Amino acid sequence: MEKEHLIFGIRAIIEAVNAGKEIDKVFIQKEAQGDLMQELMKTLKKNSINFSYVPIEKLNRLTSNNHQGAVASIAPVSFYSLESLVESVIEKSEKPLFLILDQLSDARNFGAIIRTAECTGVDGIIIQKQGSAPVNGDTVKTSAGAVFNVPICKVDHIKDAIFYLQGSGVKTVAATEKTESLLYDIDLSGPLAIIMGSEDKGVNPSVLKMVDEKAKLPMFGTISSLNVSVACGAFLYETVRQRS
Repeated sequence: MEKEHLIFGIRAIIEAVNAGKEIDKVFIQKEAQGDLMQELMKTLKKNSINFSYVPIEKLNRLTSNNHQGAVASIAPVSFYSLESLVESVIEKSEKPLFLILDQLSDARNFGAIIRTAECTGVDGIIIQKQGSAPVNGDTVKTSAGAVFNVPICKVDHIKDAIFYLQGSGVKTVAATEKTESLLYDIDLSGPLAIIMGSEDKGVNPSVLKMVDEKAKLPMFGTISSLNVSVACGAFLYETVRQRS
């Protein structure tokens, strides 16, 4: 993680949040106590900022400065609001293409997906504020800089984003093994949002219930699933093929 993208110290993080800085994730020392720490936790929850509890050793690796039990990473990009992203894309494109990542947690997978998304003409990527992979140095490096070219939107709940897209005339297709429909039998030529799930659990069952269609890739080996960034690439390039 780049040092210039870090904020350390409880009061400094609180002030950064209140000043509107794009805080991507906050690392909190396990079992940390005190009134100031409680104020920090209230601030993070109020602003729906992603945080996790970690051993003090991790904080010490992030910075040699007096972190007081809290270190925050600043996102190297600015995030879009869902409404402004969707409206602007629909205005300029007859066939908008969105990518929704449901609780994807690995920064390198995230970066690889962003790189493929940029190459396939994705108009915007939507992630959830809580539980999603951070946009950090690993993400930037793995994306080969593509993270600066594809708009990224953070939302409180993935289901709300899907509902909004559907109301805007965008078809939603989830990648899942829990279907008999193959990707190649699904019409991907119109306004579209592809939903990819987390590395370990896939797309949330509650999300699967509300999407327009579900699709899977044919599998012929003994391993039952692909890496999510590879699967995402297959979905995006099938979309490109159908639209060519």
